[in-house]
Amino acid sequence: MRNSSSHTFSIIASDVEIVGNLNARVDLHIDGKIQGDVTCGNLVQGESSLIAGKIVAESARLSGHVEGSIEATDLVIEAKARITGDVVYTNLTIAPGGQIEGKFKHKSSGGAPSISRTTVDIGKAADPLILGSASKVA
Repeated sequence: MRNSSSHTFSIIASDVEIVGNLNARVDLHIDGKIQGDVTCGNLVQGESSLIAGKIVAESARLSGHVEGSIEATDLVIEAKARITGDVVYTNLTIAPGGQIEGKFKHKSSGGAPSISRTTVDIGKAADPLILGSASKVA
């Protein structure tokens, strides 16, 4: 689909299952199931979606299940998201209720925090957790 600014995006509907890697030069909205790696510019994942593979995107807004590592400059983990895998980010927002099991590493940091495995469940927090380039996880 094209809009007036010639910016393109593709939608993977909820009844679509892809087995294999997905590499797109456009932005993606995924409501279906992907068994493979996803590489794209901007990614939006629906609540009922499952991605079993590595995600590499400039920005990602995740609401479903991810079983694999994630690398994104701007990463938003929504309240219904369930992530199992390591996360590399520049800017990170986790909405109350979002869950991540894995290691965190800031893209510009020299090394990852010495956390072998973590579980983040901030369902009881009133405000989202926002980490920017000046933030440090110790």
